[in-house]
Amino acid sequence: MKSLHIKVYGHVQGVGFRYFTQQLAKKYNINGTVQNVNDYVEIYATGNIDSLETFSDKVIRGASPMSRVLSFEKQEVPLLEFSQFRTI
Repeated sequence: MKSLHIKVYGHVQGVGFRYFTQQLAKKYNINGTVQNVNDYVEIYATGNIDSLETFSDKVIRGASPMSRVLSFEKQEVPLLEFSQFRTI
Protein backbone atom coordinates (compact mmCIF):
# COMPACT_ATOMS: atom_id res chain seq x y z
CA MET A 1 0.00 0.00 0.00
CA LYS A 2 1.07 3.54 -0.71
CA SER A 3 -0.42 7.01 -1.08
CA LEU A 4 -0.03 9.61 -3.80
CA HIS A 5 -0.75 13.33 -3.98
CA ILE A 6 -1.60 14.33 -7.54
CA LYS A 7 -2.28 17.81 -8.94
CA VAL A 8 -3.70 17.92 -12.45
CA TYR A 9 -3.63 21.17 -14.46
CA GLY A 10 -5.38 22.07 -17.69
CA HIS A 11 -9.00 21.93 -18.80
CA VAL A 12 -10.02 19.73 -15.88
CA GLN A 13 -12.81 21.67 -14.15
CA GLY A 14 -16.42 21.69 -15.31
CA VAL A 15 -15.87 18.72 -17.64
CA GLY A 16 -16.67 15.76 -15.38
CA PHE A 17 -13.06 15.16 -14.39
CA ARG A 18 -13.83 14.55 -10.72
CA TYR A 19 -16.73 12.21 -11.54
CA PHE A 20 -14.58 10.10 -13.90
CA THR A 21 -11.73 10.11 -11.38
CA GLN A 22 -14.10 8.71 -8.77
CA GLN A 23 -15.27 6.02 -11.20
CA LEU A 24 -11.64 5.03 -11.90
CA ALA A 25 -10.97 4.89 -8.17
CA LYS A 26 -13.87 2.47 -7.69
CA LYS A 27 -12.67 0.34 -10.59
CA TYR A 28 -9.13 0.05 -9.17
CA ASN A 29 -10.05 -0.14 -5.45
CA ILE A 30 -8.46 3.21 -4.64
CA ASN A 31 -9.50 5.20 -1.57
CA GLY A 32 -8.98 8.94 -1.15
CA THR A 33 -10.35 12.27 -2.31
CA VAL A 34 -10.64 14.47 -5.39
CA GLN A 35 -11.44 18.17 -5.37
CA ASN A 36 -11.20 21.35 -7.41
CA VAL A 37 -8.61 23.79 -6.04
CA ASN A 38 -8.14 27.15 -7.78
CA ASP A 39 -6.92 26.22 -11.28
CA TYR A 40 -6.24 22.50 -10.79
CA VAL A 41 -7.74 19.27 -9.49
CA GLU A 42 -6.15 17.76 -6.40
CA ILE A 43 -6.23 14.04 -5.69
CA TYR A 44 -5.11 12.07 -2.65
CA ALA A 45 -5.13 8.37 -3.43
CA THR A 46 -4.26 5.25 -1.44
CA GLY A 47 -4.13 1.70 -2.75
CA ASN A 48 -1.94 -1.22 -3.63
CA ILE A 49 1.06 -0.26 -5.73
CA ASP A 50 -0.04 -1.77 -9.07
CA SER A 51 -3.62 -0.47 -8.88
CA LEU A 52 -2.44 2.95 -7.77
CA GLU A 53 -0.01 3.26 -10.69
CA THR A 54 -2.69 2.24 -13.20
CA PHE A 55 -5.19 4.64 -11.63
CA SER A 56 -2.75 7.56 -11.62
CA ASP A 57 -1.69 6.92 -15.24
CA LYS A 58 -5.31 6.98 -16.40
CA VAL A 59 -6.07 10.13 -14.39
CA ILE A 60 -3.02 11.91 -15.79
CA ARG A 61 -4.02 11.01 -19.35
CA GLY A 62 -7.37 12.71 -18.73
CA ALA A 63 -10.00 11.05 -16.61
CA SER A 64 -12.94 12.45 -18.58
CA PRO A 65 -13.43 12.52 -22.35
CA MET A 66 -13.84 16.32 -22.36
CA SER A 67 -10.76 17.06 -20.22
CA ARG A 68 -7.37 18.14 -21.48
CA VAL A 69 -4.46 17.69 -19.10
CA LEU A 70 -1.65 20.17 -19.72
CA SER A 71 0.59 19.21 -16.80
CA PHE A 72 0.60 17.38 -13.52
CA GLU A 73 2.53 16.89 -10.31
CA LYS A 74 2.64 13.47 -8.69
CA GLN A 75 4.47 12.55 -5.51
CA GLU A 76 4.36 9.77 -2.99
CA VAL A 77 3.29 10.91 0.47
CA PRO A 78 3.25 9.14 3.84
CA LEU A 79 0.52 6.50 3.93
CA LEU A 80 -2.93 8.06 4.29
CA GLU A 81 -5.92 6.04 5.39
CA PHE A 82 -9.33 6.56 3.79
CA SER A 83 -12.41 4.34 4.07
CA GLN A 84 -13.61 5.19 0.54
CA PHE A 85 -13.00 7.49 -2.40
CA ARG A 86 -15.04 10.66 -2.39
CA THR A 87 -15.44 13.95 -4.21
CA ILE A 88 -15.06 16.99 -2.00
